Parts: sequence; structure tokens; C-alpha cells
Amino acid sequence: MSTSRDHVEILDSSNSSTDKVEINQEDGEVDVDKNIPEEGHTMPSSYVEPFVGLEFDDVEDALSCYKAFSRRAGISIRTNHTVLSSMDKSLIGVEYVCSIEGFRRYNLKLIERARPKAPETKCECKVMMTIKKNGSKWIVSKFVLQHNHELLTPRSTSLLCGHRWVTPTQKNLIHTLNESAIPTRKIMSILSKEHDGDYNIGCIPKDIHNYLGNGRKQLLEEGDAQKLYEYFLESKRNNLGFVYLIQVDADGSMGNCFWADGKSQAAYQYFGDVVIFDATYLTNRYKMPFVPFTGINHHHQSVMFGCALLINETAESYTWLLKTCLEAMLGCAPSTIITNDDKSMAKAIVDVLPNTTHKLCLWHLLQKVPEHLAHVHNKYP
Repeated sequence: MSTSRDHVEILDSSNSSTDKVEINQEDGEVDVDKNIPEEGHTMPSSYVEPFVGLEFDDVEDALSCYKAFSRRAGISIRTNHTVLSSMDKSLIGVEYVCSIEGFRRYNLKLIERARPKAPETKCECKVMMTIKKNGSKWIVSKFVLQHNHELLTPRSTSLLCGHRWVTPTQKNLIHTLNESAIPTRKIMSILSKEHDGDYNIGCIPKDIHNYLGNGRKQLLEEGDAQKLYEYFLESKRNNLGFVYLIQVDADGSMGNCFWADGKSQAAYQYFGDVVIFDATYLTNRYKMPFVPFTGINHHHQSVMFGCALLINETAESYTWLLKTCLEAMLGCAPSTIITNDDKSMAKAIVDVLPNTTHKLCLWHLLQKVPEHLAHVHNKYP
């Protein structure tokens, strides 16, 4: 049988050992690589490439090994499914696959929606590792290296979801900066300078948003969210035009919330052509962004259209807020919206208010002049 490869690697799984045999077709010599551990031998997860028959002491050790391998290989992984024992429901098997394995599942009810179809980010990548419990050990029962997509460099792999985390040192710094009312985009800039580049940070802005959001949820003492809900109910009873909406996460914890009374909604119908959308207030005890929607009436006085408290400053939160506000204002979108310079906010405005003109607040622009144009500002004060 002919082959185009000069070297053929054979892994004999029928024998008791898992020595890798390399056959050199040119001289007929057979070399046995003894660096591959024998079956039943447990290796440290940081120094071995997974193979069928490799044993681990626990699931965490197996996951650490596969994560280290996937990072070197240029991919990220996820848990595809787990197997539980029919006797005591204990974990007896886990299958790990590439993070872009499979295809996106579509809801048949939403196929005809007007929103453009999102680009496909998954493919039929076959990379996987399956482990099964055998007594007190976990054994690799299946290991596949076949992939059908472009692999990333180790430097870029650090930005994939499975390889990102916020270290304890970074958490302390983020907490300190957040207490000083420094926005997330500037926190990210500070971390980038501390680590000599974005690739060395180990996390992205979304991870910082999530960390701060989780911390704000923990600050909500028992009964605080309930008191806010009761306040909304009381306000609705006393004001028939009062509207509110509270977003609840999968754990039942309070998320973003929005409210507006009847007077604010009436003012919006008259003066809502220009809306000021400001999310720079972090003076409350929970460090949650307070977002007032304001405008100017015919007496050049500020009028309130609605208010919101956000868990974080992500594009998802701003998108939810703008959609909620638009619904409360009977679908009447403003002609112009004025905000500070925030990429997440700008993205949400484009998605929810595509026909609204987005302008930046002059006051916020002037505040950044000394920071970004210090040499010009000092020369021409």
C-alpha cells in the first residue's frame, strides 16, 4: 500500500501499552517513543497532551489538561454534555468539544422576523475529548484532533471565552477604580498599560462588566429589590400613567429597571424630539449607573422623561433600556439623542434607533481635552 507520507504514526490500542511507534519507510527502522506514558499512568495536566487511556485523579484535572492543550492548539473548548449514573445520579462521564462545534439552533417562530440573520459562527469541528469514570480514576476514552477551521495563535487564543478570567489582583484594582467612578473603558485602558498590551490582560471589557455587575447584585441587601418593587406598585396605584419594568436574570436576581410617570410620558410627546441620554452618574450606594432621560421644554427648562438603574454598562443593557423606553413612549423615537462618548451606548443606539441622529455631548468632549490634548491645552490654555 503506497502513501505520500514519509513517516507513519501508528497507535496500537489493542495492546496493554500505548507506546507511539514511528515507521521510517526509507530505511525500515522502527523507533519506539518511550516519552509517551504507559496506560494507567497519571501525568500532570500541564505537561502532557491528552491521549486515549490517560488517567486523571478528578474531573478538574482533566479539564485543566484539555484547556492547556486547547490553548496551545489555538482553540477554546466547552462542555458538550455530561453523563450521570442511574444509581446515585453521580457524574460518570463528560464530553468536551471545540467551542464552535455544531450549528446555531433557530427558533421556528422567529424565522420570519425582520431582524437580519446573524452570521454563522459555528462549524462541524470534530475536536473533542471524552472522559469516563473508572473506579476512583477518570480515563480518556475518546480523543479527536480533527478540526476544519482556522486556528489562532497562542497570543490571540488568550482572548477566547474559555481562556479568559479576571485575576484576584485585577479584581482589587478594578474595584478600587470603580469606587472612584472611573468608567469601564478607562479601567480597561489602565489594565492594558499595566500588562503591556491588551493581549496580556487575560480578559476583555465584557468580563469587567460582568464582574462589576455581579458585585452590584451582591450589594443588594435582602429586601432592597422587594422594597423597590413595592414602591413601583404603590406609584402605579397612585398614578395611572406610571410604568415600570424590572429585568430579572436566570437566578431570580434583580437586573436593570426602568420607570416613568404619566407626567414624564406626556412631556415626551411634546418635547421628546431631542433626548439627553446620560449614564455617568454612579453616586448611589450600589454603584449602579443611574440613567435619566431628559429634554428641554419651551421655557428652556429641563424636563424628565424617565429613569433607569443598570447593572452594567454593556451594549446588551443599553439595548434593553432603549427598547423599554421606546415601548413606554408608545414607540415614538426621538429625532436626536445626545450622549457621552461610549461605544456600547453607540452600538445600542444604532440597533434600536437606526433613524435617530446620534450626537455627542459638548461638555463631555471638553472634559477630555486636557486628557487627550494636554500638550495643546497647556500651550493654548
